[in-house]
Amino acid sequence: MNTDEDKRGAANAAVEEIIDGMLVGLGTGSTAAFAIHRLGERVRTGLRVRAVATSLRSFEQARAAGIDMLDFADVAATDLAIDGTDEIDGRLFAIKGAGGAMLREKIVAESAARMIVIADGSKRVAAIGAAKLPVEVLPFARSFVTRRLADLGATVTLRGGDAMPFRTDQDNLVLDCRFASLDDPLALDAALATIPGMLGHGLFLREIDSAIICEQGQVTRIDRPV
Repeated sequence: MNTDEDKRGAANAAVEEIIDGMLVGLGTGSTAAFAIHRLGERVRTGLRVRAVATSLRSFEQARAAGIDMLDFADVAATDLAIDGTDEIDGRLFAIKGAGGAMLREKIVAESAARMIVIADGSKRVAAIGAAKLPVEVLPFARSFVTRRLADLGATVTLRGGDAMPFRTDQDNLVLDCRFASLDDPLALDAALATIPGMLGHGLFLREIDSAIICEQGQVTRIDRPV
């Protein structure tokens, strides 16, 4: 079974948890796209839901699939968020943001009564830290934030490069950070929060309630202890 089929398997399992009347947060990325596709199929067979999206790309995909989409600016809370991940470990610590939507993803995750991360088996790791950690930064503060991240031990790269930098849906920049080790993600999260001009980052340490992971067609679930 290939990776796309595992992504689809995890996505389909998560979408089965959506029930009539829910307001759902839809994530961004290739695995989330499978969830949007499956939700569209369920809507066409009678499921009544409304949804918000974490990116313009996901919003358009969901609307094209027939899902009733709302502007998140008008939404204070959601029932369930479903999103992919770049890495996730057994603590339900994750790194997200390869698609550049981590700020919106975190806001929608925080709005949700529950958040489910979906992934193929390659995304499950013993401990997060191998993936690049993306940081969304106000363009005005790019050099300042870069220096502060370097002070924390990061090797920092401007996504897209100086000639054609990547822009988020908020028209901000993304700095991709590599750390020699990520022994204390909670301490790094706290340190990042002190940097003015740093608008968001891809460490998801408290937001995820469950992970649904499909590997070689076998679906497993990790739940955060109550």
